[in-house]
Amino acid sequence: MDLFAKEKINIGRQKELDIAKGFSILFMIFIHTIIIAMLFENTVSWVSIVLFDDILGGPSAAPVFMFCMGIGMVYTRSKEPEKMIRRGISLLLIGFIVNIGEFILPHFLSGYLLNDPTLFPFYGGLILFYVDILGFAGQTFILMGILKKFNVSNKQLLIFAIFLSIIGSLVKYTIFDSTILNFLFGYFIGTYEAFTTFPLFNWFIFPAAGYVYGQYFIRCKDKSQFFKFWPVCIIIPLMYFIYTLFTPGGYLYGDATYYFLNTVDAIFTIIYIHGFIGFNYLLSLKLPDRLINFFIVLSKHINMIYIAQWYYIPITIILIVYLIKGNVFTDLSVFLIAIFIIAISTLSAIGYKNLKSKIKSAG
Repeated sequence: MDLFAKEKINIGRQKELDIAKGFSILFMIFIHTIIIAMLFENTVSWVSIVLFDDILGGPSAAPVFMFCMGIGMVYTRSKEPEKMIRRGISLLLIGFIVNIGEFILPHFLSGYLLNDPTLFPFYGGLILFYVDILGFAGQTFILMGILKKFNVSNKQLLIFAIFLSIIGSLVKYTIFDSTILNFLFGYFIGTYEAFTTFPLFNWFIFPAAGYVYGQYFIRCKDKSQFFKFWPVCIIIPLMYFIYTLFTPGGYLYGDATYYFLNTVDAIFTIIYIHGFIGFNYLLSLKLPDRLINFFIVLSKHINMIYIAQWYYIPITIILIVYLIKGNVFTDLSVFLIAIFIIAISTLSAIGYKNLKSKIKSAG
């Protein structure tokens, strides 16, 4: 029996995708909390760093977010190239707003309260143009809109994405003498980690693969067969991830090697993502509705939660250091802070959406 129908079958919200996206934002909040806490006195264990930074905060976070973004392009009703380009420009601008919360406000707050603005480098204001995940998402929507204008086929899209990935792999760590050039080229290639974390060439392969994947997923007749080999798709890449964790220059050996991942890293991660979504499909059949609804809320508000958490995490941790003299961040305290950030960021995202709806209705 053919696994894929000619017509779209899996329309509307798909629980396994919502759960995967929900996990990705949860993992990102945990790792971001650890990253900021480790700027100060801490006893964060190696286990926490490996678990949340390297494994859950690595392949299970940003790559899943980007892959699902590609799938979402199949499900969206705004498929026209012009709308995608406008969406991309909007996300780029939102990326600047994120950078204000992630870098600029903490720079001045840590300078004022802790007398140490160097904790959050300012680079003469150029940090505003730092390439974070929403800035990358903006570039992706713009590029996908342009490619749609030229009616690029799935095969051509994948070849193009792999080509960009290979180029990104070859030219990573290209550092210019000019800070401005490092920031500018950081939108496309891995210049220096302080200026870019998600260069387009290295990461475009994820939404591109997700977009093609989504066109099959939406027509899948039997998800149990589609995800039949999900354990294998997790175990084999996991072995590769562990190998790179202890290999100098490997994918998960350091932050820069992760953010400037090469094509082989990306391929193993894409295989892992299929297994991860398959695991979430199994969860969607087992979890109680209340918990599934929680993941749906995270998924529906993922962009706003991401924006909010980068305002709350640095400010919360700076205030803790200022108010509690001699504080040492531990695994437990970081975990509790992350839970708090998840709660307040989610509530803020929901509140913003409700307020926006009321203003729209009133107008």
